[in-house]
Amino acid sequence: MSGITILDDAAARPEDSDGVYRAGGTDLQERLRTRGETPHIWDLTGIPGFADITREADRTVIGAGTTAATVATELGEDYPALAQTAAGLATPQVRATATIGGNLLQRTRCWYYRHPHTRCLKDGGDRCPARNGRHLYGVAFDTSACVHPHPSSLAMALLTYDASVVITGRDPIGVGELLGDGTDPTRDHALGEQEVVTQVLLPPPAAGERAAYTRAISRFEAEWPLVEAVCRMLVNDAGTVTSCAIGVGGVAPVPLRMPAAEAMLIGSPPDEDTIAAAARACAQGASPLPETAYKVELIEGCVREVLERVSA
Repeated sequence: MSGITILDDAAARPEDSDGVYRAGGTDLQERLRTRGETPHIWDLTGIPGFADITREADRTVIGAGTTAATVATELGEDYPALAQTAAGLATPQVRATATIGGNLLQRTRCWYYRHPHTRCLKDGGDRCPARNGRHLYGVAFDTSACVHPHPSSLAMALLTYDASVVITGRDPIGVGELLGDGTDPTRDHALGEQEVVTQVLLPPPAAGERAAYTRAISRFEAEWPLVEAVCRMLVNDAGTVTSCAIGVGGVAPVPLRMPAAEAMLIGSPPDEDTIAAAARACAQGASPLPETAYKVELIEGCVREVLERVSA
């Protein structure tokens, strides 16, 4: 069985050491169980400040060890799109343990990658077995050799805030840069083996922000989304949208922003026709796999749902 070492700080791991980092461990422990791996574990829990939320004049700093439950309960007023997404994750037990940093950095949920006797592009193989195999939960925008979508719901919400992350040994980078554009099928993120995400940085809260989150799942709760969507919006006293950000997840190698749909809404009243057109725009350009054509309709439906809720 692997050993566990508690780090004094998030940069204390020796450069020549083997092993993996653990925060909440909800993804890591499952991967170790299913794949039969026993690496040394460097435990990040208990590091001072690693799970703190600090509100500064020009930003809000979230420690990467902050749990999804804390994000959901403490940031609902200032960052409702992020808080509602966090509140929709998994189960209360998982939300109480899973961290915002871990959610960003979790590995693909593809059953081929998770199988101990199957090799794929993400673990040293030379092909994606899901492409010509079973890919019912795969992408609707086929833009990578790997056909399984990125699993991070919080990354999708953070993209709508143009959030960035602090990584040991680097200047802050955007969440989009951390995840990449999805074209490298061997990676789920751009973090190096010796690097740790220590903080998530959010811009100042926007007064009067409206937000909504929804997910389409195959059972009532505690399920990975087939498709999910989040929207944050500002509407002025005249009823015109002045700011809008839409994120969609479960459909591509990385979570997506929807700039074409956002542009349709900004400067217009969020009426039924505009909402319908924006929702349709989010599904345009989809290139589903044989088993994922159903997701195209779900994209339009989920986006329409969040737009109607923020406009009500």
